[in-house]
Amino acid sequence: MADPRIIDVELDERTILWRSADVEQERRIAIFDLLEDNSFAPQRTHADGYAGPYRIKLSVEDGRLGLAIHREDGSHLETLILALGRFRRPIRDYFAICDSYYQAIRASTPQQIETIDMARRGIHNQAAELLIERLDGKVAVDFDTARRLFTLICVLHIKG
Repeated sequence: MADPRIIDVELDERTILWRSADVEQERRIAIFDLLEDNSFAPQRTHADGYAGPYRIKLSVEDGRLGLAIHREDGSHLETLILALGRFRRPIRDYFAICDSYYQAIRASTPQQIETIDMARRGIHNQAAELLIERLDGKVAVDFDTARRLFTLICVLHIKG
């Protein structure tokens, strides 16, 4: 019986040199929300018909995203490699707007915070659409799953 969802997420901690308390909170929320509700269906058919649930591990190396997909029992199914060149700008823009947002939370008016948050959501939404496009034919994900995965991809790009 198919169960196309993620039940566990692991980030390759080797690629994360440092993260602030704000970023750590974003990571925790993204993982919690992802595990609570997601749609993740690899498009490759496996010989035994396995169709979920999945454990995933995300890593970034040499400008590429590694998305290792495992069965529920932890056995490896496949690893997808995605070039991240098209994500450089959205990641950079997302970091910049998040910094502004975190600063605004501490010192700005509610209207200013709302304006920055709207811009942050806009960048996040565009990046989620791009991720859906890049995964097309490899893994079918819904919009909310793509948003949460993008957040985790950003966390992997933090270099201190």
